[in-house]
Amino acid sequence: MPPGGASPLSLPPNPRAKASGAVSDGLRRGRVAGFLMGRGSLSTPGSNLARLPIALDPRGLSIIEGIRAACAFGTVILLHEFVAWPPLLIMALAANLTCFADIGGPMRSRLMVLAVFSVLGSLIWSLFGLLQPHGPAVVVPFATLVIFCCSYARVWGVQEQTAGNVLVLVLAFALDRPLTGGEAVIAGAMVLAGGLWATVLALALWRLNPYRPTQRAVAEVWRRLALLSGDLEDLAASDEAGAAGFDDHARAHRRGVREAIELARGLIVDLARSRERVSDRTAQALIRLESAEQIFAALIALSDRIEADRNPNRQVRTRRLLRRLRPLLLVVARAIRDDTVLDLPRIERSIARAGRGFASDPALKSLAERILDRVRIGAKLSTPEGYRPGGTLLGSASLPLRQRLLGPLKANFTLASPNLRHAIRASTVTAPVLGLTLLWPGPFTHWLTITVVLTMQPFYAATWQRALERIGGTVLGGLFGALLASLATTTLALAALIFPLSIIGFAARQVSYAFFIACLTPIVVLLVEVMEPGHASWEVAGMRALFTLLGGLIAVASSLLLWPVWEPDQVRLELRKAVKAHADFARTVLSNRAEAERSGAAEAAARASGLALNTLEAALSRALQQPRAGRHPQVETAMVADATLRRIGARLSALRHAAEPKPSKEPTGDVGHEAEACRAWTLWITATLAGLAEDAGALPVHPDLPRAEFLVRLVTQVELLAETLRPQRSRAEAAPAEAVPETARR
Repeated sequence: MPPGGASPLSLPPNPRAKASGAVSDGLRRGRVAGFLMGRGSLSTPGSNLARLPIALDPRGLSIIEGIRAACAFGTVILLHEFVAWPPLLIMALAANLTCFADIGGPMRSRLMVLAVFSVLGSLIWSLFGLLQPHGPAVVVPFATLVIFCCSYARVWGVQEQTAGNVLVLVLAFALDRPLTGGEAVIAGAMVLAGGLWATVLALALWRLNPYRPTQRAVAEVWRRLALLSGDLEDLAASDEAGAAGFDDHARAHRRGVREAIELARGLIVDLARSRERVSDRTAQALIRLESAEQIFAALIALSDRIEADRNPNRQVRTRRLLRRLRPLLLVVARAIRDDTVLDLPRIERSIARAGRGFASDPALKSLAERILDRVRIGAKLSTPEGYRPGGTLLGSASLPLRQRLLGPLKANFTLASPNLRHAIRASTVTAPVLGLTLLWPGPFTHWLTITVVLTMQPFYAATWQRALERIGGTVLGGLFGALLASLATTTLALAALIFPLSIIGFAARQVSYAFFIACLTPIVVLLVEVMEPGHASWEVAGMRALFTLLGGLIAVASSLLLWPVWEPDQVRLELRKAVKAHADFARTVLSNRAEAERSGAAEAAARASGLALNTLEAALSRALQQPRAGRHPQVETAMVADATLRRIGARLSALRHAAEPKPSKEPTGDVGHEAEACRAWTLWITATLAGLAEDAGALPVHPDLPRAEFLVRLVTQVELLAETLRPQRSRAEAAPAEAVPETARR
């Protein structure tokens, strides 16, 4: 749908966006913690949504994974040097590709995905090897169908998406040379053997600690909380930290913490389902995660207090709390990651010191006690006397296999789904490319097909980023690989070099995609020297760079021309969902807070609002990276609305945790009148947010009653959101508002 099409939620240009400049200017100027303005990485989004997240993430380095992957196919390469049986090279390649398809996770799901991958890879190699002599007229239709299915597999999850992409690589390699019936059987058997060998090595012979991924994921949540508290301390210490600084802080940290929490929760649930019952270690991980999530909510409420109230004495107490909190969070994070025992008495003394000095500030004392109590829980679970529960984690049994398989297929089988559009686009573009490689065959032409498929993503911004990283990494890695190949004088030396390069390449898989490709390309150059002797190393590197560049350009152009997802439209839809999630959050917190906390409804609503904002900011990031979309009025308006929703969520979190004192009954003595005013403004807040989400015809009129002090800031932010999304209606329909204190306006 074009950017100017009709929409259920109209996003006019915001008249106050340029006047305030809080969001757009905040993306360009410095702030208290300058490192946050750097680029994001694979696991840590940056505060600047307009910059591609291509920074290196050294924490993603895994030497053990690299060694295991290198052993999977390096041993077969070395065996071939002594046995000299060509089908062993197919087995080595299959083991290599299986390592690509394995991205970790629970053992049961990995075993299923890798086993299916090995079987399908064997069938694809055999069948398309037999079809190859019949030419493009026969091969291309069948190949297009396979590519569509492999691309559409992403609807089941990241593991299946990765395996589907690698199966396209198997297809490309299978079309390199024709096979007779006997050769097809042997080749299929070698592909199956290579896949099963890599699977057995990863899941049986060299089985890593099954709890290690969960421990690392939960530890990462605590580490990010430490980073959040450190940056929040800097904001509290700065007299110049304005709206832009807090907006950058929220985007840089809250997105990352929420994504880390969801990743850890998914790993815990998968681990529990794979074992049918919750073990002690799994229950500990769950409790640590819940404690971290509660700390996260309290820190959001604390950030609202810091931004709203610049009282010097309270700021000093807040900075002291955050300064002592950060090392506590880091200590617990390291204990979880390394599975070490903590000195609990020492931790208790540190917690006691962090909780001092709040007797005269009940509101801040409530938040401090909530945060430190959760830190204490996380610390106690890293002691020999830690909690040892049993029982079940999941409230109900997991969905039947048939529903898990068919449900996502049916849900995404519509042109409104980016996944279906991507599958159609990938198969449509790859078909003629594949036909060209069959008409003009060559030893390196399969790289063109592989690059097109692996570079193309459902969204343009992701495709553009992947193309840049793949091209840059290929050029650098090709130069290095050609240099190494020119120094090696024998095939045994080449095979020996593959092993350390494989360790480095697979160990750097999560550091950065560009870095991974740069480490992978030398392996490809050396493998070609081993499997296709007679080609100069510089020729191999140059041809790979050429086909990678051409394939990247084709992928980027196709994302722009074929069924593009216009990000301004996507932003509008995600903004509507985010407003609705915050309307539900407000209704849950303001209607009956105590009951909502007991039932868990408040926690669920807070989580839903955070996830909705993360999705909105992901769409905003893609829009800002799309040509000319970043200057679209809908995107500019959504940027302001996003920052406003962050503040609304923080204010609701503050109300959840009693960060504000209850309205005083002393000034008027009229308890009934004050309660009536609170109810009226509460209804106005929830009705206005619901009206903005549903695009109702008229927004509710301001109540002709005084605003309760603890609702002033929330009402102000809802007014700003209404003026941002529907300026004409909000000004025409709303009655004149009472004067609002300057601190609340800020």
